Amino acid sequence: MNSNILKNKWFLYLTEFFSGMSVMAVELGASRLLAPYFSSSQIVWTIIIGTIMIAMAAGNLYGGKAADKNADPARLYRRILIASLWIAAIPVVGKYIVLGVSALLIFTVSTGYLVVAAFASCILLFVFPLFLLGTVTPALVKATVGSLDESGIVVGRLGACNTIGSILGTFLPTFVTIPAVGTSITFLIFSAILHIIALIFFICEKGFCRQVITGILVFLLCLTFGRSDSFAFWEQDLTYEGESVYNYLQVREDERQVILSTNVLFGVQSVKMKDGGLTGMYYDYALAAPLMCAESNAPSVLVLGNGTGTYAGQCRAYFPSCTVEGVEIDAAITDLAEKYFDFPADIPVVEYDGRAFLNTCSTEYDVILVDAYQDITIPFQMSSAEFFTLVKGHLKDGGILTVNLNMHNNQDGSINYWLCDTIKSVFPYVSIVDVPYSTNLVLFASEQKDPAGLLSENLENLPDGDLKTLMNRIAGSLSQYSSGNRILTDDKAPVEVLGMRMIDSLIEEELRYYKAIFASDGLQGLLNALL
Repeated sequence: MNSNILKNKWFLYLTEFFSGMSVMAVELGASRLLAPYFSSSQIVWTIIIGTIMIAMAAGNLYGGKAADKNADPARLYRRILIASLWIAAIPVVGKYIVLGVSALLIFTVSTGYLVVAAFASCILLFVFPLFLLGTVTPALVKATVGSLDESGIVVGRLGACNTIGSILGTFLPTFVTIPAVGTSITFLIFSAILHIIALIFFICEKGFCRQVITGILVFLLCLTFGRSDSFAFWEQDLTYEGESVYNYLQVREDERQVILSTNVLFGVQSVKMKDGGLTGMYYDYALAAPLMCAESNAPSVLVLGNGTGTYAGQCRAYFPSCTVEGVEIDAAITDLAEKYFDFPADIPVVEYDGRAFLNTCSTEYDVILVDAYQDITIPFQMSSAEFFTLVKGHLKDGGILTVNLNMHNNQDGSINYWLCDTIKSVFPYVSIVDVPYSTNLVLFASEQKDPAGLLSENLENLPDGDLKTLMNRIAGSLSQYSSGNRILTDDKAPVEVLGMRMIDSLIEEELRYYKAIFASDGLQGLLNALL
């Protein structure tokens, strides 16, 4: 080790520290980059972690072999420099690569679309820089260990530096950089850290050499063009786009409505009709719940998964005597509710996980709406028999559980039938109704009496209008659910696999039309159909 700067081994330890930090930051950034397109389900996390671990393992093998063959530290810091520039380029090209991969796979993959698309995106974006960072540890061991007598303590120090750096690289993006400045800037921050480490080495050893000048110029280009926090970059008139600790957030509006979405490509989580009327979506169907409970005159309503308050606001508008509370884990969504959705200030909203809230709450309610299933991301802890038993314990006599089940079709064995079977194992009376022109199914469950019968009894007291017309239609469409034996439990709830299978089926149904156009009229015909 002839390098002057490396005679003090603390620079090597710092290199290991910041390398470990950057690996974890890139891993968390990868999740946030892919989540708006593919969701943040456990399956997507598994793909990210598995891909990164493969890249790191390959880097370890190559780095050890390369260090034995040529221990020149300049080779290591050149790899770190290249990795830093690749990471800096992710905010510039990453979103285009994700969409390009998705568009290509639409016409080449018929099953497992989201899995393949997420895996391909991970390979193209993250394997190479993390492979290079995987070479750091074996190269530093070679450069740091002077004799076998000190090998144990030196390797131990390197491992400790890597671990401590990884810990900081886990917490800083999640709690500091991503909520404060977004995913794109987070990539640039940790890229800059690696970049500075490499530049310090080259400047100390070779002055302002070609590597230093080229590295600075490329990084400045990435800094200039990679600072946008827009995931839906093709959208020109978004009211709001940002990120929170939990979600990608997008608000858009037109002359009729304001919409919240937590996914770039599909899904609506909340909607506000500017005329104050019905939405035409599942929220309207869930309004049957206050007419099904024993206390239909002044029901108390709890919304688990309040979002920006669509359902809570509708309950207040159509049932003025009711009391409403909301539970929403994402405080940023509650802030958007107040800013863009005119959410009533006197409706209390607790920032908490829905199940955790029920565990700490002793209040009973006439209606509990579970609206926490967010496209493909279904929290398993709010889908099990134990959870619905907990919900039942918070319902008053004659109370009603209402659940919005999305991603619905009539395919046997779909995740919605598992959820229905699970709820039926807890509640003796379960009725369901399809929401037309959507993939939503609304479920009503009661312990005392069939919800359909309760709805029919209370309809007479409802004033004429759009709501009564819809409620009459729902009363005629409700069907009792016959239970099966597909029960989700806290121990076994494969919601990610079931949800992924369901979304793939829905995507295939949606794309069948466009695939037929592409097969008959080619790319130009497809573009004409889309435009």
